[in-house]
Parts: sequence; structure tokens; C-alpha cells
Amino acid sequence: MLHSFTWNMTGYILKHAVNPHGDSIIPYVAERIFQLEPEPPMVDSPNEYILSAVQEKDLMYFSFFLHHYEPQLNKRIKSFLGVDGGNLYDTDRFIDIKLSCREQMLQKLMDYDPAKGAEYATYIFPFIRDAMLRFRMGEEKWSVSSLTNYKMVRSMAWLYHNTKDAVSEFSKKYNCDFALAEEYLRVVRGIRNQQPFYVTDEDGEETGEDVALDDTWNYSDILWNGIQAEKVQRAFDKLNYREQTLLEKRLAICMTCGHVGSWKGRPTFEELAVMFEGSTASGAERAYRRAVDKLTELLVAEGAIHAVRLKQKSKTKRKKKIATAIYEYQADCDGEWGQISFDFENGTSEIVRLADWDTMKTNRFANKAIAYLLNCENEKLPKETIVAFEL
Repeated sequence: MLHSFTWNMTGYILKHAVNPHGDSIIPYVAERIFQLEPEPPMVDSPNEYILSAVQEKDLMYFSFFLHHYEPQLNKRIKSFLGVDGGNLYDTDRFIDIKLSCREQMLQKLMDYDPAKGAEYATYIFPFIRDAMLRFRMGEEKWSVSSLTNYKMVRSMAWLYHNTKDAVSEFSKKYNCDFALAEEYLRVVRGIRNQQPFYVTDEDGEETGEDVALDDTWNYSDILWNGIQAEKVQRAFDKLNYREQTLLEKRLAICMTCGHVGSWKGRPTFEELAVMFEGSTASGAERAYRRAVDKLTELLVAEGAIHAVRLKQKSKTKRKKKIATAIYEYQADCDGEWGQISFDFENGTSEIVRLADWDTMKTNRFANKAIAYLLNCENEKLPKETIVAFEL
């Protein structure tokens, strides 16, 4: 156990101060937090440091190894961040990941057996990747209970996105029954729209391809999310052929089998217009928006979602921007309209009158309307729209 080790760095200091100017850590320093001064004693191979650390039970030699291994570790972390979907160089996060890797390297130090022929840098390679995945697993709001399950979820995501029968392929790959494979597929479908989701290929390496949908509401969010599927199907069946086609094509979803395809390959409004002769791109887009609104109303009627309908009653402009406006709102597309006054210059609002079905205590529908409109870009403030939200 490592508690029997010493870690005395007397005579050595960090070569670069972590925070020399009182500001955030600069990238140059973030990549050199393990560098020592003076230089560690010369050896033929950095692996000799690890052997000395284990034999002498002195982690000073482990620090010597990190001094030489740091450039390689930096390269691995940068590769990981390159497909991570966030800020590619958030130095605080970079260092947090690096320290997580160092902790994993320390934990695995006692398990390293040089007699098996591999140098420590080779032996530790997969464990560093696990450390980075575990770090991100802790950040993601959809995370599962273990790193093993986390990897299997990502493996299913890759199969789902790249094969015709993900359940069969997953069952074959992991030698499991179809019921377990279908459970992993359900998990993948459930997390698709929570945040960017970068999948792994069949060798376990990340592809850098984001298979998540965008953050606007659409019915595919609800379709495969638990018990709502039957309600969505009933609502969808009430649409006409053109409305169904526009939604399936534009949202890259098949309502027959439930497969959600990549949004990269979905048709543009120009291409949708060609499918319906006599239409223009703008006409196809308007038809699509109407289909979305109609489906929203049907889903509200089914009890699958809530929605607030908004209608701009009046507005005043200042320097070509809407300064103030009065919006009427309707709860769940039914009943008497309420009214909300907005001051967009100051980012404030006032509920003038509550709509039917909106509660005096929570103002749930009014608050949804306020949050939506105050977060809209000024030039995109709608004259009329429907904002859907989950139960």
C-alpha cells in the first residue's frame, strides 16, 4: 500500500509557479505543473524511476517519472479534450483532469509488474483513459453508476448510430441477451437530448462525433423518453401526410421504428420544398413550424406535455430594437388569455393578468413565458409562438 511510501522532495522545487501573477493559470504553466528544478538525475530510461520508486518505497522517484512523462500526458489530455465538446483549453479543467490521471497512476503503481515485460508508461496507458472518462462521467448529468456501464452506454451509442441493428450487434459483442441490450439502447435514447454526447468506436476510442440533438424542443425528445411513446404516437397519427413527412424528415426520426438518425444528414428546407412540388424553402419552413405547433397542441390534449401560447399585442421600438412589449399568453392552449408586460431594455417583466389554469401561487405558465421571451434575441422576438415544456 502507498501509505508505506515516503514522498520527500527536499532539494527540489516546482520549476514554474502555478499562479505567478494572481490571474488564472496560463496554458504554458498548465502543461508544466510536474516540472522540477533542478533536473532529476539522468537515467537510461524513465522506467528506472518507477522501479526505484517501488523498490525503495519513495515517491520522489515517481515525481521524477512525471517530470519526463508530462509531455506525453499533455498530449493524451489534449486529444481527449479535442472530442469533449467543451472549451478545448480551459486550463483549470485541464489541470483537474491531469491531477485525476496522476491519482490513477499512483493507485496503479503497486499493481505494476515489470516482469511481464511492459514499461510502466505502456502499462498505465488504458488506466489514464479510464481516469479521463471517470472525470467526465462525474461532470455529466446523465452519468450512470459505474465506469463499466458508462463505457457500455457509449459503445451502444456508437452501434446505434452506425449499424442497422444495434441491439443484435451489442448482444453479440458483449455476449448478453437482447433484453439487456435493449435496456442499454433505452438509456442511450433517454440521454440523447440532455447534452452533447460523443461516442466511442468499436475499439473504445472516441470518434469526436456529436450525436446529440440540438437544445430546441421537438417531439423526438419525448418519443423515446419513458411512457410517453403511446401518447406521442396517437398525436402523430392525427396529423396529415404532409405534416407527418415534414416532421419525420426534418427531425431525422422514423415514427415506425423509432430510429433517430444523424442531424447532419437531415434535409434542408430547400430539399423539403422539392418533395412537395410548388413549395418554396420559406414555405416549407412555415409548414414545418405549423406542423410542430399542431403536434404540440395534440400532445397537450394527450397530457404528454404542457405548453404556453404567446401572442404579441403591442410593442414600442427604440433604435430599431423592441424596447417594450405587451404579450398575451394562454396556458395549455386553452381558456382565457393572460397578459405580461416586458421591458426588454432593462430585462424586466410584470404579470398584468393571469391566464386561466395558471396558478396564483406558482405562475407556472407565466414564468415559462417570461423566461422564454427574456432569453430571446431582440431581433427574433416572436409575434406568435408556442413554447412546450415537460410535465
